[in-house]
Amino acid sequence: MSTHAIPDLTVLDDVPPLTFTTPEGFFSLPLAATPEDRAALSESFVRELYSRGDEALWDPAAPYYAALAEQLAHTGVSYSAMGLFSTDDGGVVQCALTVAAVETQQSDPEIAAHGILTALSADPRRDARWLDLPCGPAVSCVTMREVTLSQEITASGAEEQLLTGQIQVQVPFPTGPYTAVFSLDTASTEYWGEFCDLLIAVLRTLSFGDPATYASDTTS
Repeated sequence: MSTHAIPDLTVLDDVPPLTFTTPEGFFSLPLAATPEDRAALSESFVRELYSRGDEALWDPAAPYYAALAEQLAHTGVSYSAMGLFSTDDGGVVQCALTVAAVETQQSDPEIAAHGILTALSADPRRDARWLDLPCGPAVSCVTMREVTLSQEITASGAEEQLLTGQIQVQVPFPTGPYTAVFSLDTASTEYWGEFCDLLIAVLRTLSFGDPATYASDTTS
């Protein structure tokens, strides 16, 4: 398991600290402040992600993930990872997890959470629910979408519909006027229940303490 302290890369310099733990199977994207650091971290990332590959795969992949990390950093995302998990039948399912800190107008977690729930519940396409986490109140929102895949990228040579799902959980900071936004996206919707349980397990480790007491991105 890995413990992460964020934000270490955000457009908001005064965001209070938070930490959370992810299980084995998550591979953190190389978010870093400089192009040189992103390039170096991307090289390590692709070797870990594609551990059975070689330079023919790693060399072109590293610049792609370095560019992706730069793009994510500019959107305010402080943590991003890919999750790869084996299935009982020998297959692999994946998801994407991002965490961002968003500035709000409310510093009371209860009031902020009620406002978030009210706003999200106004859209009938969203399944918004109240959550009580160990760190305080939160609001979850589930959205399912169908994405059209063009015939150029499908095995059948015809357009196909792909069902994708997102569970987003917004957790108001108890230490300032900010909200932590955890988003998990996957096209492996046949394992939707397992992914929801996984995100809730991560959120139960969420703490708004001092990151100096944690080792960032270290394996325990």
